[in-house]
Amino acid sequence: MSLIRIQQASMAFGASQILDDVSLTIEENARIALVGRNGEGKSTLLKLLAGLHECDTGSVVRKGGIRTAYLQQAVPHKLEGSIYATVAGGLAGAGNLLARYHQTSTDLANGHPQTDKLSNQLANLQDQIDAVDGWSLAQQVEQTLSRMSLDPDIQVSELSGGLKRRVLLARALVNQPHVLLLDEPTNHLDIGAVAWLERYLKTLSCSLVFVTHDRAFLDAIAQHIVEIDRGQLTEWPGSYAVYRTRKQEQLEIEAEQHALFDKKLAQEETWIRQGIKARRTRNEGRVRALERLREQYKERRTRGGSVKMSANQAERSGKLVVEATGVDFSYDEKCIVSNLDLTMLRHDRLGIIGPNGCGKSTLINLLLGKLTPAKGDIKLGTQLEVAYYDQLRATLDTTLTAADNVSGGRDTVNVNGIDRHIMSYMQDFLFEPSRARAPITALSGGETGRLMLAKLFLAPSNLMVLDEPSNDLDVETLELLEALLADYSGTVILISHDRQLLENVVTRSLVYQGDGTFIDVAGGWSDFERERLASGKLKPVFDDYQNNKTPTKPSSKNYITSDPGTNVTANRSQNNRLSYALQRELDALPEQINDTESSIKKLHDLMSQTDFYQDVNKSQQVIDDADAMKARLEEKYSRWDELESLKNS
Repeated sequence: MSLIRIQQASMAFGASQILDDVSLTIEENARIALVGRNGEGKSTLLKLLAGLHECDTGSVVRKGGIRTAYLQQAVPHKLEGSIYATVAGGLAGAGNLLARYHQTSTDLANGHPQTDKLSNQLANLQDQIDAVDGWSLAQQVEQTLSRMSLDPDIQVSELSGGLKRRVLLARALVNQPHVLLLDEPTNHLDIGAVAWLERYLKTLSCSLVFVTHDRAFLDAIAQHIVEIDRGQLTEWPGSYAVYRTRKQEQLEIEAEQHALFDKKLAQEETWIRQGIKARRTRNEGRVRALERLREQYKERRTRGGSVKMSANQAERSGKLVVEATGVDFSYDEKCIVSNLDLTMLRHDRLGIIGPNGCGKSTLINLLLGKLTPAKGDIKLGTQLEVAYYDQLRATLDTTLTAADNVSGGRDTVNVNGIDRHIMSYMQDFLFEPSRARAPITALSGGETGRLMLAKLFLAPSNLMVLDEPSNDLDVETLELLEALLADYSGTVILISHDRQLLENVVTRSLVYQGDGTFIDVAGGWSDFERERLASGKLKPVFDDYQNNKTPTKPSSKNYITSDPGTNVTANRSQNNRLSYALQRELDALPEQINDTESSIKKLHDLMSQTDFYQDVNKSQQVIDDADAMKARLEEKYSRWDELESLKNS
């Protein structure tokens, strides 16, 4: 059953045609990934589906009564209030009443001195919630917080970027949408947060439409690809891997067709220039056909060029690049690095893996000699020329244009010994002259990422350090970056939460193990996980996410009931009304859920294989099995919510 239908819609921003007479249908339980280059209109299409934009022509038809939720790409800078208030805000007016009721109840429970005043306020809020039949919505808030393991009374401003995004996802989900729209949900999340998000999204029964540059996430979630290319939508059933193969085949066919068309047009142009004989009556049809060919050529929207990356390489460094012995470093009494021993040699490809805030960027500054260790010794090799990609982009001057940030105000730049005009060089990174002359404050996130790369590769180097380069870059640019790093003759240090980027680039990794400890392991993220599971000695890198937990207040925190007939507050741990049998059932559910999720993942991996659809009967059986398992998973989560609610009632 279709929930949203876009019918022959077109949209343009100024002279730029974003969508050109496109149609798309969102069915129930769809899992659709929008792909395409930066600037092709993926976010615009999401906003059109969300009702935040209107098309210039065409229509968007929504099934009566459907609810949509939209999670924007950037986390708002000013997020204030408690988690409860933020999540309840997704319920509009009733949510505001519930948030005020929750806060007032909390203040009363914590011994606020104005007891009489707060009691009167609470009674008034109860009446208002009764009037809008809001208590069922209160249960939705509680269930959403429980299912997403969020403590209602923590202030959102105290959370990390990853947890803020989880709160915003809860806010989007609390109204139980039929269609969930996610714009780059993995941006700035660490590997643990992305893995948690994957697991959670697989349990949802709503339709999902999302944009992401994370290829591993895309492969894990998407069952249908919709590509935006030159204003057109093309649908590709199956996984991202299947899409890539078929897309390449399509581009080759398109190139052949264009070559044949151009050859015919050139022949006809030669003929028309032969003179008067081309204009004889018997050839008027051929003249009209030529005019039609000219119009078709004029209307053709050619595929934009690809980023052309080439790094200026300095003379090679000495064999030893960095040697750290017994290094300790602390900041504000927090241990960042503890007893680190590391030897890096020329041509090493080192990944640094750990949760947000564990000190990865600080570790790089230690290894580069920008910080002095409190203990131990760091020795740098000879003839090092460092190119540094800063995730905070502090090396960019906001008062300068994009081109001047790269060239330092010069008209020419030197690329591997050849002088080139700055505008020519900027076009290698898909900056047309108008965008190259624009202030960097006017650039999109993807454009800013490409600008950083343009500046980075211009500096001669033999040690390239990249701190989270994948944020905001489209998939095609990421793949080109991987190819450049593979051909780079120097040494690479890479911080990234992009599992595919780590897999394709690094040959060894420093992996965070807690309390400032980093261990040196061969390979990337998946190699570490295999070694950890096989040995049983290594620690998980992302404990909080792997246990599906978030920070909580101290155990003395009070829990506010949503019962309108009482103002009684109680501690959660004191209210367990489950029988022994039900408690055992509740205890067993997490493992059963994990097993079911693992089974679903295996089926999704099978579905992503390139030959999956060759046997129609077999492939359909696998799809049916996956759907059945998803239904069972949803039942287990519902039962978990039910038992948790009973336990805390």
